[in-house]
Amino acid sequence: MSGQRISQGEFIFMMAMLVSTVALAIDAMLPAMAQITAELSPEAPNRSQWIVTSFILGMGLGTFLAGPLSDSFGRKPVVIAGSGLYILGAFLTWRAETLDLAIAARILQGLGAAAPRIVALAIIRDLYSGREMARLMSFVMIIFTLIPAFAPTLGALLIAWGGWRAVFLMFIVFSLFATGWMMLRLTEPLPPAARRPLRLPALVQGTREVFSHASVRTAIAALTFTFAMLFSVLSLTQQAFDAQFGRADTFHLWFGLIALCAGTASFLNSVLVVRLGMRYLVTLSLIVQVGLSSLALGLFLLPLSTEAHFALFILWQISVFFQAGMCIGNLNALAMEPLGHIAGLGASVISAVATVLSVILAVPVGLAFDGTPLPMVAGVVVFAACASLLMLHLRRIETRAALEA
Repeated sequence: MSGQRISQGEFIFMMAMLVSTVALAIDAMLPAMAQITAELSPEAPNRSQWIVTSFILGMGLGTFLAGPLSDSFGRKPVVIAGSGLYILGAFLTWRAETLDLAIAARILQGLGAAAPRIVALAIIRDLYSGREMARLMSFVMIIFTLIPAFAPTLGALLIAWGGWRAVFLMFIVFSLFATGWMMLRLTEPLPPAARRPLRLPALVQGTREVFSHASVRTAIAALTFTFAMLFSVLSLTQQAFDAQFGRADTFHLWFGLIALCAGTASFLNSVLVVRLGMRYLVTLSLIVQVGLSSLALGLFLLPLSTEAHFALFILWQISVFFQAGMCIGNLNALAMEPLGHIAGLGASVISAVATVLSVILAVPVGLAFDGTPLPMVAGVVVFAACASLLMLHLRRIETRAALEA
């Protein structure tokens, strides 16, 4: 490891803050969905979901550029530029008077958020590799998980004080703090000698190299379905709390509890990944999720009491977020493992493809919302089953490669 003068603990917290820019921009505004719907889209309540999915879409599109730019100009300048776009998008959303303008501003905010999110992964890959990289990503995810735990409550407090628009001012403050910390404390991890010129033929060649690895293609596909599960639940959970269970006022507290319980996944992964390996843990987590979600789907169809269905809904969401904590960092590490020499471009292609395709998969689940959790539970069953099959295929790929070696 070179190019890093700060302690590993500070480095982990710093990377977690940069990656958490994304989680904060989604989770802190979930309690605002009812107010946003009432003010900007009362005639079409389901359209307000685009406040979440448009941000994710913009982030996916921005991810195509963030990595290659950081390979050419260095990691820190690209994070700073992306944070500037993120802040501008948050400001424009704060000022938006229509849902269409808010959606456009959220796309811009997502474009900017791609830089700290994806470049942080590239920085970790610059300085670490293999299972040690996966272990470090798990520690980052532990801190990252605390943001969803407290962000909705923080958002609810801000909404009570200044309405839903106040949340977007908080995004600006958070981004300024995280980016300023990086500027002051982190030595540029990519020296000029290691940078790659920003040339279209080189980008095309690098992208072809990413997809030339069967293991990378399979990990990207599995990551796509894993993201689709997560985004389907995130876009609908507040509406389900309100429409099905009448608990919109306490949503932020329940969501915090869910995030805290699910956050143990990252800690568990950091302990187990060096011993058991990334692929094994991902495969096991996905297969278990197929079983749990299938069981939940059957129970939701039974005429149980509202309290029983609500308890089931909470436990099921914990399982989904727990599974995400076990899978996302490991899948990123699996996909990045052969791409150390093109870490920035590799991280961009992997995350961009997985994010954009997962939004496409999640949108029909959101549009199918009927006031019950059934559409999102059914969607998770399908997505988890597809990801499980892909991980079994990845095992065959790795076995064949080992025999050929």
